Amino acid sequence: MYDIAVIGAGIAGLACAQQLHQAGYNVLILEKSRGLGGRIATRRLHDTLADHGTCYLKPKGELMQQFVQLLCDRHILQVWTENSEFRKGAQLCAPTNSEFRYVAPAGMNAIAKFLGQGLAVWRSQRVEAIAFHNSYWQLSLESASSEATANQPSEVIAKAVVLAIPAPQALAILEPLTELSTVCQQLRSVEFHPCLSVMAGYSSQLEPQPDWQAVSFVDNPVLAWVGWDSSKRVEKTGNFEVFVVQSSADFARRYLETSDLQAAGYELLAKASECLLPWLAKPEWLQVHRWRYAFPSRPLGQSCLSTETNLPLVCCGDWCGGNFVEGAMHSGIAAATEINRQMEGRSLPGSNFLQAIALE
Repeated sequence: MYDIAVIGAGIAGLACAQQLHQAGYNVLILEKSRGLGGRIATRRLHDTLADHGTCYLKPKGELMQQFVQLLCDRHILQVWTENSEFRKGAQLCAPTNSEFRYVAPAGMNAIAKFLGQGLAVWRSQRVEAIAFHNSYWQLSLESASSEATANQPSEVIAKAVVLAIPAPQALAILEPLTELSTVCQQLRSVEFHPCLSVMAGYSSQLEPQPDWQAVSFVDNPVLAWVGWDSSKRVEKTGNFEVFVVQSSADFARRYLETSDLQAAGYELLAKASECLLPWLAKPEWLQVHRWRYAFPSRPLGQSCLSTETNLPLVCCGDWCGGNFVEGAMHSGIAAATEINRQMEGRSLPGSNFLQAIALE
């Protein structure tokens, strides 16, 4: 019996779990993937790295500024670049704002690894179903990988549950429960923009080298962003220069149900080569990742979503009240506050939870 089971090890889930863990609750995180971070994702390819999800942090609010400063002090983050912008029918131009972008040279998932310190996490464990009992929630698991260890059972029992996953995924788990019809109706109202991310490797001898590190596209029907991912790395590894190309939402929708994304990847690189560097169309290798729930296009409009059952169950994520990492973190903290209110009302660390992690 766990006090709280948190489904999803993205930023919202990790922030929520840290709040509750530091308050003394017995917390377990269940994550369907092999790594932490959700859309703060890094993939190892051909002896090098590629950040194919969130490519940088741009702190705005007080909590994110505090978080970024802490990560910089610990040499996890460093300043990267101010994006160039490519407007329709125009050449590269200076960005409309001068805000710094921060990246993790060891891969952006280093941010999630920092947030996950001290937490119990079962990886490669997908929650298939959830059942409501008088005194506990019963979560049925499916091992998503053969790497799942033998001492992880097929069920988890918890007094409270947090679903820190995209709203459609939470809906798929909760929809069979007739007691949660109101919550499911609210989950159905949330909508997302999709995105395709292409990770492409090139010979380091190619010329000309780019005179930019990242380019944001404005009003482009195909491209949203192109980043020279290798420029983030303090120490180069492997024999390739890596670029990450992210699609527009409209382009991603065309390929959302396609089983083979290679053609879409080459189409994105061809468009990038027209706008930026001719050789971008001819990589040595590429991989394409489909982000079905990349950006909330119709958020919930509140910090978290709580159920009306007599056992605590809360949904959270950046789709609740705000986009990106900052919104996810605030939503996770709000979910922890709501769970704690319904349980034992312990003293939570609030924004101070970051300092507690740093001391571990």
